[in-house]
Amino acid sequence: MTRSGDQYLEGLRDGRQVFIDGELVGDITRHPAFKGAVRSVAALYDTVDDKANRDQLTFASPATGEAVSLAHLIPRSPADLTRRRIALKAMAEQTFGLMGRGPEHVAGFLAGFAGHSHVFAAGGEHFARNVEAFHAKARDEDLYMTYTILPPQIDRSKPAHQQADPHLYAGVVAERDGGIVVRGAQMLGTGTAISDYVYLSNIAPLQPGDEAYALAAMVPVGAPGVKIYARRSYAAASSSLFDYPVSARFDETDSLLVYDDVFVPWENVFAYRNLDVVKRQWFATAGHLLGNNQAQIRFWTKLEFLIGLAHRVAEMNGSVNLPPVKGALGEMAAQVATVTGLVLAQEQHATVDEHGVAWPGRAECFANMALQPDLYAKLLVMIRDLCGGGLIQLPSSANDFANPAIAADVNRFVQSPGYPATERVKLLKLVWDMVGSEFASRHHQYEMFYAGAPFVVKMRMYDAYDFGAGRRLVDTMLDSYDLSGLRDTALPPAGDALDPVRG
Repeated sequence: MTRSGDQYLEGLRDGRQVFIDGELVGDITRHPAFKGAVRSVAALYDTVDDKANRDQLTFASPATGEAVSLAHLIPRSPADLTRRRIALKAMAEQTFGLMGRGPEHVAGFLAGFAGHSHVFAAGGEHFARNVEAFHAKARDEDLYMTYTILPPQIDRSKPAHQQADPHLYAGVVAERDGGIVVRGAQMLGTGTAISDYVYLSNIAPLQPGDEAYALAAMVPVGAPGVKIYARRSYAAASSSLFDYPVSARFDETDSLLVYDDVFVPWENVFAYRNLDVVKRQWFATAGHLLGNNQAQIRFWTKLEFLIGLAHRVAEMNGSVNLPPVKGALGEMAAQVATVTGLVLAQEQHATVDEHGVAWPGRAECFANMALQPDLYAKLLVMIRDLCGGGLIQLPSSANDFANPAIAADVNRFVQSPGYPATERVKLLKLVWDMVGSEFASRHHQYEMFYAGAPFVVKMRMYDAYDFGAGRRLVDTMLDSYDLSGLRDTALPPAGDALDPVRG
C-alpha cells in the first residue's frame, strides 16, 4: 500500500554508509546535505498517501486490493498510459520537475521488466519469477528505487575485464549459499543516498569476457558493504531558503557507489553472468520506454516552471507586452509545447504487444530525448537574456533586509511597480537558483546527458523512426518521370498556356 512520509523517513535510518566532506553521515534525515531533499520526497509520499488523491494517483494492487502508486502500474492499454501520465505529472509538479530520480522513475523501469519477465527467463525461469516478485514487493511496499548502471570513467578504451584492476567495475567475485558477492564501483547514483534500493546493472555495452559484470540485481541501500560517496552538496552550501529556494530543497545528490563485497540474495538477482539478458532488458522490454516516458513528463513540468518564471519576470519588469519580449516568450512557449506534444503523442502512438503490455510511442519518446540537451540549454540562455543585469544586481543575502540602514536603500532602489524589494529579490533569487547557481549548472549538465551521450540518443532515434513513409514519397516522385519525357498527363505539355487559377 502507499506509505506516508514518516514511514519513508523511518526506512532511511537503516545504518547506511553515506560519506560527504570526509565524514560518515549519521542520520541522513537530519544532515544539512540531504535533509532538504529527504523532506521533499517525504512530502511527495504524503501526497500520494493522502486519501483525497487516491483516484488520481493510485490503483488497486492486484495482490492485496490496497491503493498503490500508479508509478508501479504495468500499462495494458493506451488508456492506462494516459492514467499513468496524469498521475506522474501531478507527482512531478510536487517537486517542480527538479528531482530526476524520484521514487516514480525506476518504478517505471521495473514495471516494464515485470511486464516482459520472459526476457529474464532466458537466463533461467527463476530469474523471471524474481523480477515479478520484486515488482510486486516494490509496488505493495511503495519502495523508492534508484540505479547505478554505468561503470566509473576510468579507461573507456578497454572493456570491463581488461581494466588494470578486475574489480574496478562492479562485478561478481563469488557465489555463496543463497546468493552472490559483488565487488567494484558503479555510477551515477543520483538520489541513491536517500532511496531504499539501488538497481545494479549495466546499460553500457558489455563484450565477451565481461560475464562477471553482466548482472542485474536489486540491492538494499543499507546492505553491508554498500558505500555511497556523495558529490558536493548544494543544499548544505545554501545560505538560506530565501536565497537558494530550490538548492535547499531539491538537491537529490549524485554519488559514486562502491560495492565492497556486498552479498545479494538470489531472490534479488534478475540476471547473472548473461551478456544477452543484461543488454535486452532495456529494449526488449518496455522498461526503457516507460522509465523515460516518466522522465519526459518530469522534463515537461520543469520547462513549464522555467517559462512561468520567465513570464513573471517580464511582467515584473513591465516588458511583457513589448513585441521583442512577446516574441522571445513565444519562442520559449513553442519549445515547451513541443515537449508537451511529444509526451501526449506517446499515448496516441502507443502499441500493445503480444504480452498485453502497452508501449509508449518510441519515436516520440526518443525525439524528446534527442531534443532535450539543446532545448534546455537554449531556454536557459533566453531566460538570462530576458532578465539581463537584474539577475546579478541583487542583495548579497536575505540578511540585508535585517539591517535597517541597508534595507532602506534596497527597498528604494531594488523594486518594480507592484513588486516591493522583497518580492523582486525573492523572484530573481529563484530565477538565479534555476539558471545561474551551482545547482543550476548541475541541472544543465544533467539534462545534457540525462539519457546518455547525445549521439547515442540520436542513434536510438534513428532506429525508432519509420523512414518508410518518406522513402515511399521519394520513390513515387522518382517513378513519375524519366529521360523519355513527362509521363504525368496532369501536367500541360511544354509551351501550353497555364490555367490562370491553377497555375
